[in-house]
Amino acid sequence: MEKYGVNELRKMFLDYFREQDHLIMKSFSLVPHNDNSLLLINSGMAPLKPYFTGQEIPPKRRVSTCQKCIRTGDIENIGKTARHGTFFEMLGNFSFGDYFKSEALHFAWEFLTERVGLPKDRLYPSIYLDDEEAFKVWTEEIGVPKERVYRFGKADNFWEHGAGPCGPCSEIYYDRGEKYGTGPEDVMGGEGDRFIEVWNVVFSQFNNDGKGNYTELVQKNIDTGMGLERLAVVCQDVPSLFDVDTNKAMMEEIAGLSHKRYMENKEHDISFRIIADHVKSCTFMASDGIMPSNEGRGYVFRRLLRRAARHGRILGIDGAFLATLSEKAIALSKDGYPELEEKKDMILRVIAEEEERFNKTIDNGLAILQSLIQDLQKKKEKTLSGDEAFRLYDTYGFPLDLTKEILEDAGMDLDEEAFHQAMKVQKDTARAARKTTNYMGRDDIYQTLDPSISSEFTGYDRLEEDATVKALVFLSDEEGQGSISDKITEGQKAAIITDKTPFYATMGGQQGDRGEISGENSLFIVDETIHLQGGKIAHLGVMEQGEISLNEKVHLSVDEEARNLTARNHTATHLLQKALKTVLGSHVEQAGAYYDDKRLRFDFTHFAALTKDELKKVEEMVNQEIAKGELVKTEEMSLEDAKKSGAIALFGEKYGDKVRVVSVGDYSVELCGGTHVSQSGSIQGFKIVSEQGIAAGVRRIEALTSQNLFDYFQKEEELLKELSAKLKADPEHLLQRIESLEQELKSSKSDLDKLKEKIAKEEMGELSAENINGCSVIIKELQGVDINGLRTLGDSLKDKYENAFVLLLSVVDGKPVLMATASDAAVKKGAHAGNLIKEVAGVLGGGGGGKPQMAQAGGKDLSAIPEALKKAKDIIQAQLQG
Repeated sequence: MEKYGVNELRKMFLDYFREQDHLIMKSFSLVPHNDNSLLLINSGMAPLKPYFTGQEIPPKRRVSTCQKCIRTGDIENIGKTARHGTFFEMLGNFSFGDYFKSEALHFAWEFLTERVGLPKDRLYPSIYLDDEEAFKVWTEEIGVPKERVYRFGKADNFWEHGAGPCGPCSEIYYDRGEKYGTGPEDVMGGEGDRFIEVWNVVFSQFNNDGKGNYTELVQKNIDTGMGLERLAVVCQDVPSLFDVDTNKAMMEEIAGLSHKRYMENKEHDISFRIIADHVKSCTFMASDGIMPSNEGRGYVFRRLLRRAARHGRILGIDGAFLATLSEKAIALSKDGYPELEEKKDMILRVIAEEEERFNKTIDNGLAILQSLIQDLQKKKEKTLSGDEAFRLYDTYGFPLDLTKEILEDAGMDLDEEAFHQAMKVQKDTARAARKTTNYMGRDDIYQTLDPSISSEFTGYDRLEEDATVKALVFLSDEEGQGSISDKITEGQKAAIITDKTPFYATMGGQQGDRGEISGENSLFIVDETIHLQGGKIAHLGVMEQGEISLNEKVHLSVDEEARNLTARNHTATHLLQKALKTVLGSHVEQAGAYYDDKRLRFDFTHFAALTKDELKKVEEMVNQEIAKGELVKTEEMSLEDAKKSGAIALFGEKYGDKVRVVSVGDYSVELCGGTHVSQSGSIQGFKIVSEQGIAAGVRRIEALTSQNLFDYFQKEEELLKELSAKLKADPEHLLQRIESLEQELKSSKSDLDKLKEKIAKEEMGELSAENINGCSVIIKELQGVDINGLRTLGDSLKDKYENAFVLLLSVVDGKPVLMATASDAAVKKGAHAGNLIKEVAGVLGGGGGGKPQMAQAGGKDLSAIPEALKKAKDIIQAQLQG
């Protein structure tokens, strides 16, 4: 049997199904598209759900993919077992109402035995208990002996996931031989390592209504899955997925960095496996535009990366190393996923920056943990609370095992039960926050529309269109809720779907068009245009007058001014992205965008705030291109040709075989489905109005163009004129006038402070300090001296009296303010200004505090001043005599 590599097997599988007349689709992004039920794509069929439900018509009835997937449900097992990994590739062939059980099982058997060359006598199929149809295919058509076909129950051989399509499965197991186990668990269907499942065919033939009621599907589907790494394990006859050729290469790289060898130390082996797996996951997440953060997908990224970094420390790897490993992962996988090479600079930058951030976090966490240990030692306690350990883990990213290790070195332990309870509370909260969804992760009325309805977009070269109403949805105030209707009448909120439309629907950052839909005696105002599944475009708005019925002929008219302003902002965004790449570097990638008729917003990957010079250069470059008045060309071409032309592809976009390439002269070339100006001069001008960080490694620029830019300058000019009039200076001398006023203000403030100090000292009068235990104690009530004045007086009294402990109270704007101060000598004798202030302020109905040497507070109750002053003296006596 040939020991095929991972990259070879992927190609062999896709080539085989191409020969079987399947459309080969490239792997979808790890970020789910229109599916709220998933955080990350975790199976080959997940991105294809709309085709299984019938909500979208597939590009072909036979499809095959190799899908990148991430699962983190059993992250604690990663590295400890031979089977678990967060990242994996799922080979799949799918039929949407085309072939069914017989063809699917024949394909599986032929590929495994004839193409890959697995011995037939080592393959064992399994079927669902009562699936006689599958049993006949295996035994009568394919010729597998009856005794080698195993029947398993619902838990093993029936696939379902809540409500939606479901059905029995047939799995194919491979017997790896006695060298992988001879125990009671090493049997077909057992938990041992001898028999390994390599292929699973799901016969999607029923619909589960979510209450356990099953009905036959009109369109029966096939969903198969085969883990690429698992197949490689079998072909290469290696113990685990971590030993296949690509992962073995990762292990060798880690060995070189750590100066340790894989498979020599059990604990170190766990670290090897965790690092290799997690780095691969992080590399693929970064390639799909996921950035490390403290929530959602970004939190998964951050957690995996920090886990890998932590295990690098366990292996003794010095300094940052994850980007080096990521580069290796890219080299190993770029044949199947060319986007890794295309996004290489950005991927490595994201990973390097996050690792550097974590190294600082680790150092901060160590300092905090050492402080907690010292507190425990002072209290003569030996157990760190679970809440403190969880705070270290959750807030500072400090791993639990590292906390335990450091505590053990100090002869201490931690309350693990309380830690896990705190973890459970967080998980339960997060789970409750996630919406309960159906199979598709959506539960809105649009899901029930006829999937055969679609809308043709005609708005690239026209703003008006005659069309036929194909669907009407009455909308309630609750988002996505309503009812399908045959007619909408005056005053109703609704969605209108037509067979053709010039209205651009929100996509890729460009906001949908506004405008009107009119009938013979009716008018519908379109406030928003959106995409629905299955190629439908919905016009959302209000029926202004009359009524519109199903199948009625209507006229659609786009708001021309809003469309033109939006197009200017959109084209300017293309110029902005090119300028940012030129000024900042090739790591810059779009991480989000928004453009409408008012402004443009562009989010991009970068790791520091832009300097004034960088912002100026970017702005100048964009304006230079606008001034050239270059033609904006739009061409349709194959995705391959588009990439060869240097066109930039955007994260999160689904591209078909044919794509639109938008070019602004020779300057900017991007894949884009949006609307644009015909030549760059139409943009008229470009101005950046803000630049800020919005997440780790992600910056945001907001900018204006054309009429909005002129309006902005007009407002700025009006403001400048108003300021000039107020300050009695010409605009060109305004700065000098402000500087002069600042100097006058500074001088006046200094004179005022001196006057206040003089008044306060006069207010103080002659003081006699009371001696308590060798300290000069002064308690004094004043009027109209603010907190700054009280601090100044306190400092002068400390200089004047030996071992001074001072409490001053003043009434300012009808409210009491307090200040206490104590010399170092008084503090040594027990004086504590912070504790004194805290208690005295409480009497006055206020609060405050501070350090032993100085504290201040405010109060509310003027009538309690005598009681507060009396309490102050009692507290001071107790402190100094304690």
